[in-house]
Amino acid sequence: MVRRDARRLPGAALEDLRRRAVAAVESGRSRSEVARLFGVSRKTVGTWVNAYRDLGEDAFRPRTRGRRPGEQLALSPEQQAVVLESVTGRTPEELGLPYRVWTRQAIAELVNREFRITLSLKTVSGYLARWGVLPGPPVPRGSVPPGHRPAEGVRLTWHRTPAGQEVLLAVCYRGSVFFDLRTVPFEAAALTDFLGRLADQLDRPITVVVRHWPAAHTGRVRAWPAAPDPRITVRFLH
Repeated sequence: MVRRDARRLPGAALEDLRRRAVAAVESGRSRSEVARLFGVSRKTVGTWVNAYRDLGEDAFRPRTRGRRPGEQLALSPEQQAVVLESVTGRTPEELGLPYRVWTRQAIAELVNREFRITLSLKTVSGYLARWGVLPGPPVPRGSVPPGHRPAEGVRLTWHRTPAGQEVLLAVCYRGSVFFDLRTVPFEAAALTDFLGRLADQLDRPITVVVRHWPAAHTGRVRAWPAAPDPRITVRFLH
């Protein structure tokens, strides 16, 4: 594929290209894949993604501009509670968002739609950590167990937030984060559903490494591969 010089595109076309490329990476595609798909270099894709994670919506626009009212504002405690209540027990699709599982970008779009507040992915990560959805830093890039391909490897954990929500957290080895929140423990059917939706969103087979699992619920996850999705390989870390 012939690479295009994105700098020569009209402003609106460049903004659209940046948005689509970043959305593809945040949905789970590798930067190399996205570069090939949109006809730009991997370095360019990386620059766009990093800028979006730091600056949010400002990163998409080719021209420097002042911030619009409401951008970069912190969420109030009441707004945070609304977001948590909205996503707990629901999928993004149920709330009218074009994602199969929850991601940082999906949360950012939900916040923007509901409150007209634009948050960068870095800011969303901060809120997720504050809420207990992200208990620690994502898996470092390159931290891939032997035999796993970075494009497919997913670390799956299950924990509980300080507020009592059950969290199913999937982190790709290149840093993308996906999660599901519920008020009750995850049954085998819920685990299968989550991983099926994750495979849909990544649009590829996945290798799942299960770790940090509640001891009381180990039997549930052990039983879940009984009716496997052919796209999903499950491995358990002891």
